[in-house]
Amino acid sequence: MEEIIFALDIGTTKICALVGAVRERQLQIIGLGIVPARGMRKGMIIDVGEASLAIAKAVEAAEQTSGYHLSQAFVSMAGEHISCVNSRGAVAIARSDTGVSAQDIARALDAAQAVPVPHNRQIVHLIPRSYTIDEQDSVRSPLGMHGFRLEVEAHIITAASSALQNLATCTDNVGITTNEYVLNAIASAEAVLEANEREMGVIVADIGGGTTDIALYMQGSVWHTKVIPVGGYHITNDIAIGLRAPYEVAEDVKIRFGDCRPDEIDPDYVFTVEPFGGEKIQVGRQDLARVIEARVDEIFQLILQEIQRSGYDGLLPAGIVLTGGSAQLRGITQVAERVLNVPARVAPPRNLVGLVDALQSPAYATGVGLLRWAMSGQGAYRPRPAQAGRPWSRRFGGLLRALLPDAN
Repeated sequence: MEEIIFALDIGTTKICALVGAVRERQLQIIGLGIVPARGMRKGMIIDVGEASLAIAKAVEAAEQTSGYHLSQAFVSMAGEHISCVNSRGAVAIARSDTGVSAQDIARALDAAQAVPVPHNRQIVHLIPRSYTIDEQDSVRSPLGMHGFRLEVEAHIITAASSALQNLATCTDNVGITTNEYVLNAIASAEAVLEANEREMGVIVADIGGGTTDIALYMQGSVWHTKVIPVGGYHITNDIAIGLRAPYEVAEDVKIRFGDCRPDEIDPDYVFTVEPFGGEKIQVGRQDLARVIEARVDEIFQLILQEIQRSGYDGLLPAGIVLTGGSAQLRGITQVAERVLNVPARVAPPRNLVGLVDALQSPAYATGVGLLRWAMSGQGAYRPRPAQAGRPWSRRFGGLLRALLPDAN
């Protein structure tokens, strides 16, 4: 039995569409489409038409490589509008002679999510942290255990309804229905974390283009999440302002010469840049590193503040795992270890099989993690094989009709 699952990572800098085949609990990447993002800022839609076009191109490429016509997807979610709260719910166990049932667990979770949620927000994740049966706490899985009272402590993640509606509009425009929205950091954790790290205590930081998404894990589950509205875009923007150069030039400089360790760079090392005006200038790589270090230091200071606010500082022996495109900056782990005083490592997706040559980078952890999240069985579906003809023309035509309804 083979299940086909589809992941759509809609980021600030790129759109990544991945198709996975699950055979005997093994994931194989059978299709992918990666295109530059358009119409996005800080993880949120700012131009429905531009974003829809970029998504359509990524989906089309994934369809062509996989041979399937795709209609449903697990979709990534980011943005400063996301917030979290912890809640508890308790119920009486229906029949103490047979132990805790799945219905008892569901009722306890329903009780936990009975928290005030503004009308313009909605719950997107309800994650059990631990259970208590009578006086026995820290229960991992209560199913079948005996007692009279079941209590659950849950982590609840909410998002602005309007932001999710904008995402849904873009995916609907290209014929994709959303199975589930998944927070970037939680998806990335599925791709990069080891089981023992989740148990001991670890924080995942997905440093993307527009945001840094963090998820704190303890005892095998998510205990805290946060979206910080600072990412790789801000580093590039600092460089662009300092050099008085176009954003594209600054991005190229960051990738080719960027480093977070100015003290370890030869002060005589210079390179040439063409700023606005066309007259080339010499730039010291050490000076560039100082600009980058200042912004990266700020990102980790914000992460430290969030860890302290959560109350779990000093409880992360497994340290911090860095992923996302901006985690590839040279020397970034040294800054993380200095600011947070914990071990740090940069992690690409683990255990990849199939079309994986283009995915061996932290930048694709969220896309791969979405597929692994879907492997839990939630929302898997069977797409139909692609039909002969020109599916891009069909999808593009539908997109034009959605964006230009008067064109008919």
